[in-house]
Amino acid sequence: MLHRLVGCLACALAVSLPAADRYADLRTADYLGAVKVEATVTGDKIFTEGPAVDAEGNVFFTNLGEILKWEPATKRLSVFRKPSNGANGLAFDRSGRLLACEAADGADGRVTRTDMKSGAVTVLCDRFNGFPLGAPNDVCVDAGGRIFFTSRLANTNPATGNVNSVYRIDPDGKVARVLAAPAIDMPNGLAVSPDNRTFYLIDADGRANRARNIRAYDLKPDGSLANPRVLHNFYPGRSGDGMRVDAAGNLYVAAGLHRTRGTSETLATRPGIHVLTPQGRLVAFVETPEDTLTNCAFGGPDTRTLYVTCGKFLLSLPTRQPGSPLYRVGK
Repeated sequence: MLHRLVGCLACALAVSLPAADRYADLRTADYLGAVKVEATVTGDKIFTEGPAVDAEGNVFFTNLGEILKWEPATKRLSVFRKPSNGANGLAFDRSGRLLACEAADGADGRVTRTDMKSGAVTVLCDRFNGFPLGAPNDVCVDAGGRIFFTSRLANTNPATGNVNSVYRIDPDGKVARVLAAPAIDMPNGLAVSPDNRTFYLIDADGRANRARNIRAYDLKPDGSLANPRVLHNFYPGRSGDGMRVDAAGNLYVAAGLHRTRGTSETLATRPGIHVLTPQGRLVAFVETPEDTLTNCAFGGPDTRTLYVTCGKFLLSLPTRQPGSPLYRVGK
């Protein structure tokens, strides 16, 4: 129950601070440039997510039922895979293989790895403790090649199935659960600091008095987590969804709403990219044009371009700092 007490105190602090004050005196120009629309997705149902950039600078991202590919050099948008088995969060490992969190309707969730040369798909995890995994949501890789991913599902009784959790897949294929409800509420985006010593997790629960924050943990050499703390609290607004980290350790978080959506989330969190220092202080913000803002990824020749999935758009913003070396695929 300690995390509940800490979370409630953090919520109270957030409520006491007017939303406008959180966005006062920012140094946005020191971190981010202007938003540019790179590509527009068309169709009856659109929900873009999970951008990831390969070694050639191509941006892969998900839409409902498909994985799309944007080639900045030719300005070409194409379908990489359809159907996608409900792919959501994506990331490339250091060898250039595409990791995907998949949760197709009516099917058990799984995390896969695609060899981009052969097209071979390997299932890395689809069960834990004998139970179906749930719905994997987002994924990242640390300096040792360990894969961390979040998974959400309705079950709350660990005796009858898995619960909301964060898992780790080691290079030898062993799977471990490193965080689980009730210590966390609704795990979403995740990232690792450039020095590989801090693990970040977005907790994003739209229910009243639930966590809407970024948590930080010490990342131990064996891949375990310790010393949990709340780095930044978004309550009562919408929490972050996805995030990335730059080479200086700053966090770039896709958070906020343009309009309410039938939850207890307010508009106190403005919709856009929030830049936080490693200490959790908001230092920069750029608003994005459309709901729902979901995730971001560093790319470009010098990794000083931040690609953002936002409604029907793939956006880009120039950044002063390059992305973390952990995102430099094949280098």
